[in-house]
Amino acid sequence: MKFSTHPLWLLGFRPFFILAILAGLTLPVVWAWIYSDLILAPKTTFSVLQWHAHEMFFGFGWAVLGGFLLTATRSWVKVRGYHGAALMFLVVAWLLERAGMWFEGLLPHWLFFFSNHLFLGSIVAMIAWTLARNRKTDFYRDNFLFLLVLPMFLISKNLLLSADYFQDGLVMAVGLFRVAFLVMLERTVTQFMRGSFQVEILSNSTLNLAIKLSGLTLVFASFLPPPLAGAIALLAALLLSFRFLFWKPYLAMQRLDIGIMYLGYLAIIAQLVIEALRLTRHPEFSISISIHVFTFGAMGLIIPAMLMRITKGHTGRMVVFDFGDKLVLWLMLLAFAYRLIAPQIDEADYKIWIMLAAACWFFSYSVLAWRYIPYLLQSRVDGKEH
Repeated sequence: MKFSTHPLWLLGFRPFFILAILAGLTLPVVWAWIYSDLILAPKTTFSVLQWHAHEMFFGFGWAVLGGFLLTATRSWVKVRGYHGAALMFLVVAWLLERAGMWFEGLLPHWLFFFSNHLFLGSIVAMIAWTLARNRKTDFYRDNFLFLLVLPMFLISKNLLLSADYFQDGLVMAVGLFRVAFLVMLERTVTQFMRGSFQVEILSNSTLNLAIKLSGLTLVFASFLPPPLAGAIALLAALLLSFRFLFWKPYLAMQRLDIGIMYLGYLAIIAQLVIEALRLTRHPEFSISISIHVFTFGAMGLIIPAMLMRITKGHTGRMVVFDFGDKLVLWLMLLAFAYRLIAPQIDEADYKIWIMLAAACWFFSYSVLAWRYIPYLLQSRVDGKEH
């Protein structure tokens, strides 16, 4: 067997979910150690906070989003996704970016720029080309949103690493991931509820479009007048809350594997409300709280559940969450409590809460690595090729 035909390279979710799992168990711990002065910071000309934000969004976050989109586009437009040498190239580019981010201060500017843009520029172009070229066979008419959103990640990345525009890049990165999550939740939760409880939940095209357009507008929140951006954030929260009431949460919460998606949905609403308050001059709501409600509440809770669902489903296994899967989710809920609730009660031990939250990520993603990396490296159990 040629290495390029190994099961690892058959679909995008396989190598990128492995990278996401490894990033999830290492990056938060490394940040906690840096923050607590236990290890030396990366050799960069930008701040360690910029490094941390960049790596969580464009290292961990884009390993997940890239794996999801490279796989999902196959179902959306009915063509074989990128595989083989194309996937190998993207993995090498992702790894090169991680090395470049750590040693930026030792590299010539042109080499850092190349390493920092090769992966994202390539994967955005590849996904956008797939969607644009196959518009006629696209199952989802609103996939044009990805053609708008994906290139903006490159703008956000550069703002994030700028000393003058770091906060603008941070808000934009959250906004872009928020749009991606809103689209994903709209499409998947309907399927989960139908498959698990044989019920239909509200799917109103006008309401769904209003939610996504408000989310898209908030990508530019830092460049809008704060009262206007705050009003749009509050409107988006209200629209999401209205839809949530008709998504049968009392049923979803009976199962942790689906309920966790609803908790992530609620975290998006909470983050929008916090943003509305922050933008309307309520200093008790800092941008740090807002960002971490999204990263720990939405990304932290939804991503592990999606990694497990997609991996099981696309390797021919039954999508049933057992004790080990539920342990992963409980650990991530505990991480949320340590990072966002505990510091409000005991601010004096802030560093301890950071370390405990990072430890929860480490143990949660260690369980994922132990259980799911073998699945991602093996052929499908149902005999299908991919």
